[in-house]
Amino acid sequence: MIGKLTGRVDYKAADHVLLDVGGVGYTVHCSDRTLAALPGPGQMAAVYTELLVREDLLQLFGFLTPYDREWHRLLISVQGVGSKASMAILGTLGSDGIARAIAIGDWGAVKAAPGVGPKLAQRVVNELKDKAPGIMALGGTLGQAAGVIPDPLIDPDTPERPTPAAPPKPSSGAAQADALSALSNLGYAPSEAARAVAEAAGNDPVAEAPALIRAALRLLAPKD
Repeated sequence: MIGKLTGRVDYKAADHVLLDVGGVGYTVHCSDRTLAALPGPGQMAAVYTELLVREDLLQLFGFLTPYDREWHRLLISVQGVGSKASMAILGTLGSDGIARAIAIGDWGAVKAAPGVGPKLAQRVVNELKDKAPGIMALGGTLGQAAGVIPDPLIDPDTPERPTPAAPPKPSSGAAQADALSALSNLGYAPSEAARAVAEAAGNDPVAEAPALIRAALRLLAPKD
């Protein structure tokens, strides 16, 4: 199975990119967000891929991170959501956006994706509400495995990993994953923890994990 491609961008079309990998051109279908983030023709790019195999069709779908690919796999597990609909949802909301929408039950946000009607949007939210916390928790782990998020277990002073001039700010996905893990360790149910973290992240999109945890705990506190 083809899991990742690294090559030179030949061209970008409306819904796909052609990557030249060692002289072989691969047509990789991508969401609008992914296409916008990829470099222009002649430059090198890397995408994580998912291969769709049908009796009369082979299609590659590309993602910037393994986390995005995991969300694609989860979305197409919903009846009625094919690869095209998944690309539309991810292109409209992004991985963090769909995680937040599912966690708080906002099917209206899912419906904003082109070609996704209200019934399908509600089905996505209803079927994935218990699975979303598990995927959100993978955000930090997958990011570290891909080298996108710094791994705190690796000493930044080692020769293999020089200390950067300025420490990178944790991504919102990693911060939400850390906050979700912390709340789960405190005994909160995955679904209620995910809703609180998603709401806290929506109120402060650039908040790091400690701030998200504090905000989520305030949201989870019993109301008088």
